[in-house]
Amino acid sequence: MYVRAALMGLVVAVLGGQTLAADSTQPSAAPPSTEGLAPHRALYTMTLDTSRTGAKGGGDVRAAQGSMGFEVVDTCDGWAVRQRLRMTITDSDGQSIEMATDYSTWESRDGQTFRFTTKQMTDGTATSETDGSARFESPGGAGEVHYTVPGDTSIPLSPGTLFPMSHTAAVIAAAREGKKFVNLPLFDGTDENGPEDSTVAVLDWKSAAVTPRSTAAGAALAGLASTRVRLAFFDRQPGTTTPGYEVSMRYWENGVADDMMMDFGDFVMTVKMTEFSVPPRHC
Repeated sequence: MYVRAALMGLVVAVLGGQTLAADSTQPSAAPPSTEGLAPHRALYTMTLDTSRTGAKGGGDVRAAQGSMGFEVVDTCDGWAVRQRLRMTITDSDGQSIEMATDYSTWESRDGQTFRFTTKQMTDGTATSETDGSARFESPGGAGEVHYTVPGDTSIPLSPGTLFPMSHTAAVIAAAREGKKFVNLPLFDGTDENGPEDSTVAVLDWKSAAVTPRSTAAGAALAGLASTRVRLAFFDRQPGTTTPGYEVSMRYWENGVADDMMMDFGDFVMTVKMTEFSVPPRHC
């Protein structure tokens, strides 16, 4: 599962967290294999865990709740992914804001080609949209992303940049290899600014010794190895020293994620899986 909160672009006060140092700065020359990842459908509930800023430790966010639906489909030649987020945030004045994101992608199995579309809504009004495609000239080589929405423009992709499913595979591979920190350049199409950087802190690697938090996916995940990781996402803007968004989770070796905490800086959401299913493979 690739977990990226595209909703962060709609939240006004989301900057926070600490920079994580890394001792490994580049992925392998070619994108890691995604063959070990599994198609699946999952539904998650989101509840407010912590509100950090404001008087006496109370944040401007007084309440927050939402849901996230995630689906990975094996299309034989690639991976089709759809992520839908819905969140309601209530501020200290009692005013509520309804936010939603619908994010769809297709990524080739070799990690060389990528298509994306994102639509963000605030109180029923579209506030941001992206649409386009990207590809690399060769495995591990340079590439280019071409946007058709919000404008017709192209942005270069540096060698070693990963698309989302390859990014997930790289995180799991790093944990399996015993690495503690890795930096992974990423392009996911969630905004119009092109690629960004992600820093991954690997907290553990468990060989089938962890019971899934979610009973919905217990049978499907039982016996699988897993890792606890924390990911921080950084915009490539001058002077950026803190991530725009962080997420911690337990990643299972097949790419399914559970037991998540989404950190928006001013507030943190607890994300728990409530439904899970595995569609039949046709390839």
